[in-house]
Amino acid sequence: MANKFYQPGELRAAKVEDLFAVIAPRYDLINDLQSFGMHRVWKRRLIGMAAVKAGEPALDLCCGTGDIAFALAARGAGVSGLDFSEAMLEVARKRASIRSGTGAPFFQQGDAQALPFSDNSFDIVTVGYGLRNLSKWERGLEEMWRVARPGGRLLVLDFGKPEGDLLRRLYFAYLKWLVPIFGRLFCGDSATHAYILESLLNYPAQRGVESKMRSLGCCDVRVINLLGGAMSINYGVKP
Repeated sequence: MANKFYQPGELRAAKVEDLFAVIAPRYDLINDLQSFGMHRVWKRRLIGMAAVKAGEPALDLCCGTGDIAFALAARGAGVSGLDFSEAMLEVARKRASIRSGTGAPFFQQGDAQALPFSDNSFDIVTVGYGLRNLSKWERGLEEMWRVARPGGRLLVLDFGKPEGDLLRRLYFAYLKWLVPIFGRLFCGDSATHAYILESLLNYPAQRGVESKMRSLGCCDVRVINLLGGAMSINYGVKP
């Protein structure tokens, strides 16, 4: 399988940036359609697991249009949202500008593999549908660990790989044959969403993230499988 938006190695970031520049205006709409609105439920599950306390500093990596960042802020966290895609950040900032009240997230451009934050800065570090897009996802997780305070919660929400053979086949068939239709209809290019399967096939998903969290020294490591593992939340705490 070849996809023009998937390129391993040093060119990965540029190709992914091209991808999000195309899909940013319709990103939220397509998320609702391709997940049948369930992505909102999964994000609420992640926010619940984050156990936000008012005033805690939180970082949302690969924040995209800001769903998770806004939800953390609504629970009282002081939120920084970081993404490398200016097109996605533009949508997030527009959403922030029409929201009333204080405590809106601060959005900035940056590299999730080289975070512009000091060690031990955040009580909560999240990433939703972003770790899989990094050229070195392990480095992204290491950076999450570095900037988390002792006792800080690390949470990763992303596409997963079901362990059951039949479910995995059905799920991959959905990603291969149906999801690209959304790209063709709304972005004029099926490759924008065929990318999802390509990137997932080259990503170790929930079990790989679990293993890496353990190797970093996380405690209370958990994997929450959603839809039989088609989606997943990885959770760990920095001692």
